[in-house]
Amino acid sequence: MTRLGIATTSYINGDPIRDAYEFLEHARALGAIGIQAPPVGDVAKVRERAASLGMYVEAIVGLPRNNDAAQFEKTVQNAKAMGATCVRANCGGRRYEDFSTLADFEKFRAQALNAIKLAVPIAEKYKIPLAIENHKDWTVEQQIAMFKSYSSEYLGACLDFGNNLALCEDPMETAEKLAPFTITTHVKDMGVEPYADGFLLSELRLGEGFLDLKKMVSLLRPSVRLNLEMITRDPLKIPCLTDRYWATFPEMKAAQLAHALHLVQQHATKLPRVMQLPRAELLRVMEENNKACLAFM
Repeated sequence: MTRLGIATTSYINGDPIRDAYEFLEHARALGAIGIQAPPVGDVAKVRERAASLGMYVEAIVGLPRNNDAAQFEKTVQNAKAMGATCVRANCGGRRYEDFSTLADFEKFRAQALNAIKLAVPIAEKYKIPLAIENHKDWTVEQQIAMFKSYSSEYLGACLDFGNNLALCEDPMETAEKLAPFTITTHVKDMGVEPYADGFLLSELRLGEGFLDLKKMVSLLRPSVRLNLEMITRDPLKIPCLTDRYWATFPEMKAAQLAHALHLVQQHATKLPRVMQLPRAELLRVMEENNKACLAFM
């Protein structure tokens, strides 16, 4: 049997996930051992069905916004009712796309830290761990500094195996540093391809990219769940040779950029393009990718 659960984000370019119970049943049919999904639909039914199947459930939630934690608390309550063992959240999007100045990033950072400050007491109140993903926003050192500013057993990381490469950080080093804080995961394999302004980055089927998945998994505590996040999409542009990219990374050193570009040169491959496919064909490729990844484990 596979060791993998599956996150709804593996279907981010597919049909919207409106019901966690339906996703649970779909995951079961694929052979996954659990799900990471928004706590929507009949959450009590999800809890009962997951228990009967011996599957685990994790929840995807949004952090508090505009200094208001009421919606976050309600979502956490739903997650508990769904039987979730943790709630996963992210602070932002792609740092190098969303912010063109350091001041803009620092404003986002302050807002994100405030959101986490509001969220942690609620996670502690309901005794459900809050896992913050490395989501192409924080450098690994910034994320670790945030975790160390708390002493809560209910705050940690959702370790994404590939995201920090977009910040010119080595995936293995990221995993090594975040492993002690990791609550849950997004497991993926990555491919890279050069382009004029930097490099292209894309999820590939597990075993077809260049990540040392076995070693990365070995860094984690046995209790940490492994959730597949195989996003079927066109490659992302990482424009690390442009001025805009560097604007929010004053701490990045030339050696770090050189190492990232060396990885690209060493592992360069032609990445798949899929978004031009007819809708039905895109959905077929997406499902085949997910099946292949689950079978790999």
